[in-house]
Amino acid sequence: MMDCPAKLKEFTAEDLKACTNGFHQNNLIGATQFGKLYRGQIKLGFIGTDQAQAVTVKIWDEKSRCITSIHDEFLMVKEEVQFLTHPSINGHPNLVKLIGYCCEKEVKAVVYDFNPWDTLHNLTGKDYLNWVQRLNVVLQFARLLEFLHNQDKPYLVLNVNASHIMLDWDCRPKLFDFGHITGGIIGEMTTLKKQIPISIGFVDPFFTAKGGSFWHTSCDVFSFGVILLGLIAKRGFEPECVEKPHLGLDCLVQFWAKKEYKPNGSLVHRSLQEDWGYVDEDGLAITELGMRCVEFFPRNRPTIKKAVELLEGLLVFQRFGDARPNKREKTFHGIGNHAGGTRNETM
Repeated sequence: MMDCPAKLKEFTAEDLKACTNGFHQNNLIGATQFGKLYRGQIKLGFIGTDQAQAVTVKIWDEKSRCITSIHDEFLMVKEEVQFLTHPSINGHPNLVKLIGYCCEKEVKAVVYDFNPWDTLHNLTGKDYLNWVQRLNVVLQFARLLEFLHNQDKPYLVLNVNASHIMLDWDCRPKLFDFGHITGGIIGEMTTLKKQIPISIGFVDPFFTAKGGSFWHTSCDVFSFGVILLGLIAKRGFEPECVEKPHLGLDCLVQFWAKKEYKPNGSLVHRSLQEDWGYVDEDGLAITELGMRCVEFFPRNRPTIKKAVELLEGLLVFQRFGDARPNKREKTFHGIGNHAGGTRNETM
């Protein structure tokens, strides 16, 4: 049992099994660093609504090597509830909205009021996102980080990862994982949290070189740069590739980018250069921004505020503004419906 805001629903393990069809594979959206993410559907009237409600359920895997060092097994649930329900944070358009939690021995989870399209991890390397949509994702996520960094006591996410960002059907990014977050109402980095490894592929190398003792907003800027470069180059990151030495470091977006980048050059994927709204000036500018964000030394990286200013100055936003097409919703795989969901490819 946790002391949580009264407006939150306390779910049981059976409640969550029922709304996800027993955590059925067809409702699995993807893996997170600490567990899994599922689509769910809450029955009519269960939480006081006059209709069934689509939700997202995030569960923690206690057997994960990432969290076995945490002695308080409810720590992550408690901190996430505390963070997402705080008045200074609650309602931000690029953060998930929490409607409930589960803290039973069998299942530890949170429930979001959100019916996502997919995770950014699943979409980065695919053809579903066009050039304008990718830039919108980058800009909105940069604005979220700026918002968090600009609090009186700045928040550091410290675990920015494409697997921890969902997109809605208008391609708006929603950050949903806060396993390493520090600052603000959460407080300083704890000894327990220091023992949790940060996502491979997105971790700041300077942070690693300092033995995990350097906590600064520039760590989030580095991870943001990896996401930016992955989006414009259509290069996703598969964690299992790290365990295959023959693939080399090119499986990490930042290493690939540093090998391929030439001054005043572009890393934008050729197919995206053919999209409506693409101009060469933007391709060069955003490539340079990404490369600056993944510089080894933090002093050489821009602040996230500067990154937002540079993004807002891109010609595509000056000429066209926000031009995201709407998307059809994906079908929920409820009981008796295990067919694949619909996905509408972007024009």
